[in-house]
Amino acid sequence: MTVRTDSPTQRVVRRRPIRGTGGRTATLFLAPFFGVFLVSMIAPVVYAIGLSLFAERRSGLGFGGAERVFVGLGNYADVLSSDTFVGGFGRLALYCLLYVPTLLGVALVLALLLDAAVARARRAFQLLLFLPHAVPGVIAALIWAYLYTPGVSPFVSALESGGIQIDFLSVHMVLPSMVNIAVWEWAGYNVIILFTALQAVPREVLEAARVDGAGEIRAALAIKAPLIGAALGVALLFTVIGSLQLFTEPQILSTATTAVTSTWVPNMWAYDAAFNRNNLPQAAAASIILAVLAGALSWVVTRFTSKGRS
Repeated sequence: MTVRTDSPTQRVVRRRPIRGTGGRTATLFLAPFFGVFLVSMIAPVVYAIGLSLFAERRSGLGFGGAERVFVGLGNYADVLSSDTFVGGFGRLALYCLLYVPTLLGVALVLALLLDAAVARARRAFQLLLFLPHAVPGVIAALIWAYLYTPGVSPFVSALESGGIQIDFLSVHMVLPSMVNIAVWEWAGYNVIILFTALQAVPREVLEAARVDGAGEIRAALAIKAPLIGAALGVALLFTVIGSLQLFTEPQILSTATTAVTSTWVPNMWAYDAAFNRNNLPQAAAASIILAVLAGALSWVVTRFTSKGRS
């Protein structure tokens, strides 16, 4: 009696594939996210678009009540024809020209210094740099408004005692003052992004550069900075989007100076239209215009940074 045994190469193990399990599991875990995203992001945008296509018309002398009528793109035309709204974009552009390069430059320098620091000191410096970002924006703006106000600010008093007269809340200085507040708030956040990218730089490359005679400054500028271009692109994208949302700093400073009006930037214009003039359709139209502009600038920044890395 002979027993036939197949060789390992002749044996074929057939397994019945499990179909649909991975898709159902992914759907189960992703459903809460998409549900919250739909309710908190998509639904408000759709509602704002619908609201911006209507306007309230009052009959007679205003005693007959208000009637909502469809005006199409009429609210968008009214918003774009407003001198205060368009003027706010000019001030916002100046703010971006000052704020974006200043913030990224400060964050890059601090990240490079942090990367060159002693290992034990890094954690302390990380905490100190990130602490301002942990302070809510309203509180930070209130603190700086106090520090900018003459007569009550110890900082201004110290400058005056040294013969330096600077009005940080004047018409010409209020914009740099806002940039200073925003840089103080967001520098630590961007430092963490760039410092994390610096940790991924191959140490063999840095050691080879040091063998070739490159000092710390040259290695930082010629090797480290180019290798974290992707992280710089992400920081640039976040900074541009955040700049378009400028609201808290000028809104707080408007209570301390007349140089900042209630429609100083587009977000303040939309807030004034909604809660001071009770014109929600125009506020919705202004918000949609800002959202479209933010999307367009995000696309431009993404294309620019990805082209630079290719």
